Amino acid sequence: MNVYRVVPKKPAGAAVRPPGSKSITNRALAAAALADGTSTLLSPLRSEDTDAMIGCLRAMGIEIAQEGDDLTVRGRPRPAGGGRLNARASGTTARFTTALATLADGRSVIDGTPRLRQRPIGPLVDALISLGARVMKTDFPPVPVAGGGLPGGETPIDVSLSSQFLTAVLLAAPGAEADVTLRPGPVIVSRPYVTTTLEVMAAFGAQAGWNEDGSVTVRAAGYRPAVYPVEADASAAVYPWVAAAVTGGEATVVGISPDTTQADAAALDVLEQMGCVVKRSPEGITVSGPPRLRGVSADLNHCPDAALALATAAAFADGTSRFDNLANLRIKETDRLAAMETELGKIGAEAQTGPDWITIRPGRLRGARIATYDDHRMAMSFAVAGLALPGMVIENPECVRKTWPGFFTMLEGL
Repeated sequence: MNVYRVVPKKPAGAAVRPPGSKSITNRALAAAALADGTSTLLSPLRSEDTDAMIGCLRAMGIEIAQEGDDLTVRGRPRPAGGGRLNARASGTTARFTTALATLADGRSVIDGTPRLRQRPIGPLVDALISLGARVMKTDFPPVPVAGGGLPGGETPIDVSLSSQFLTAVLLAAPGAEADVTLRPGPVIVSRPYVTTTLEVMAAFGAQAGWNEDGSVTVRAAGYRPAVYPVEADASAAVYPWVAAAVTGGEATVVGISPDTTQADAAALDVLEQMGCVVKRSPEGITVSGPPRLRGVSADLNHCPDAALALATAAAFADGTSRFDNLANLRIKETDRLAAMETELGKIGAEAQTGPDWITIRPGRLRGARIATYDDHRMAMSFAVAGLALPGMVIENPECVRKTWPGFFTMLEGL
């Protein structure tokens, strides 16, 4: 098994530009794929997850070409049936392409890795069927979709497990035969991601927005081509920010607006509560770590992808930390709450988990050999901890290619 041995170091103000946002890239790819004409995505993310999305769209007849750091997408409002679409390990890709495939003129089957087949998709399928789509009812991939169009209408949708179910229908809805109104339940996991979805859709000419009663309506007016710059990934930015936090150093992330709506930018508020100094400007967002972090309690419903890095930081704090509202971490690339409980114990912290929470009590920390469970965020979180703990060894470091192929190069550059 390949391993990566982390060399301890203290970030000293290095400026890092993370790759383009995975969330934004895959949303923009979906919108551009349904636009009638050619769009250009500027500086999108290229990773295993976005390559999975590109592969599925190409199988559906969408022409996508790399031009330098950019992608050109020649869309078609009615895609082709894609046959067996391989979403690989990408839950985002599986959910988005399931909705897009309802618009196709032929049959598709959305499938992926064994772990993807364990990740729920039932609430999305139920909503699509309620809107008249020809989708076989199932709770997990593979998902057979007959295509033929999305009639539209109004339906409730359960987003208590993932906001991606709502986003998937929103992205397909401009291509429906009639307007679509979705009524999400009272609990919307990671709601800021829906805000990002609507912003991307608007950039491609879609007409969609929230109603006063809490529903969201999308007009069946299609998309138009666009030139769209992809913001740097706030989910990735959390790692250099946490690197500064655990080492008492400083790191600046560029390419993210201080007013960004990306969900994981909320990690900055938690780091401030832990004692970090955060400076936001158009030139970059800088985090300076304190001599010692403080334990905190925080609801991370809006930024669950940042939870692993924040939990790792909490191992270095004075006092116990607790993070709540994280039930969806159990259905990610691995059961992340269980994985964190095990791996934090290896480095000397005491972690306990419940259905949707984790507590971290610091102890006498030490380096350890970390299992990553083929989960990119496990690898990146504990690699950052290794900057402050000698002897940290990360198993299967290649798993970071899912979202940040150059992660370890960045880490060495800090």
